[in-house]
Amino acid sequence: MLGFNNSTIQELNTLGKNKTPFLVVISFDKSEIDIIPNPYNNENIQFCIDGEEKSLVVKKFDYIKPIDFKEYKVQFDKIIQHIKDGNTYLINLTAPTKIQTNFSLNEIYDNSSAKFKLYYKDKFVCFSPERFIKICGNKIYTYPMKGTIDASVKDAKNKLLNNPKELAEHTMVVDLLRNDLSIVSSNVRVTNFRYIDKISAGEKQLYQISSEIVGDMEENWYENIGSILDELLPAGSITGAPKRSTVRIIQDVEEYDRGFFTGVFGYFDGISFDSGVMIRFLQKNDDGNMVYKSGGGITLDSNVSQEYEELISKVYLA
Repeated sequence: MLGFNNSTIQELNTLGKNKTPFLVVISFDKSEIDIIPNPYNNENIQFCIDGEEKSLVVKKFDYIKPIDFKEYKVQFDKIIQHIKDGNTYLINLTAPTKIQTNFSLNEIYDNSSAKFKLYYKDKFVCFSPERFIKICGNKIYTYPMKGTIDASVKDAKNKLLNNPKELAEHTMVVDLLRNDLSIVSSNVRVTNFRYIDKISAGEKQLYQISSEIVGDMEENWYENIGSILDELLPAGSITGAPKRSTVRIIQDVEEYDRGFFTGVFGYFDGISFDSGVMIRFLQKNDDGNMVYKSGGGITLDSNVSQEYEELISKVYLA
């Protein structure tokens, strides 16, 4: 699992120490990082951090071609064997889906209703409901999201909350992120366990389970912001646990480059830092073709057909 080089950490720490506003965009494996001081002056980048949701205009892709089920099942079976062998107990399996749309990345960004969204140099756009970390008032917060259900299902909230697989998966991620925050903060506690939000998912509404975890930071935390990000990445909610061995399994099994997908982007305004996980991710390749990257968490109790359908159901505009 790669880390930042020392010059990258030092650059971020110096920007924090000087209280210089910056945007940072980091790939999944931390091999690519773009640091943009005063990013509102950059015409090739648009971003929104914890924005207000709005009505969605663009909803459908013209065409999607997901990974073949047989190919997906091979990857799924490898992961289940790793779980049985004790190498991991939760892993986020993702895949690219070929898509076609008449909308530009700019248009998709403009019409997205997501709280965390980024348009990056006409290379990709993400529209994510998931925060990575927020640091303000010398406290660090994270809000792992695991567990969804179609809100139109009868008694949906109770079915979601009482599903043993969803409970186990969510508990694992909360425990992982609680341990992660303990690396960079003290007095880490879960202040709200398994609360439900309603989010937009294309033409559907979903109930989504999240938890709130909080830790106490040193007063000069911003002077070490690069070191903090290096310690916490990649995000536990889109890797699995234990993190180090699970990342190695992901890189072996998925057989494609996630790139910036499931990385993070964040903004430091000189006082506070807030960031989103780059899921709900649409990428334009060098040949002009587009792919949408999506996935979901796999545990020993996972059903391959249901997980495959979840991967496809997450290919939407929101």
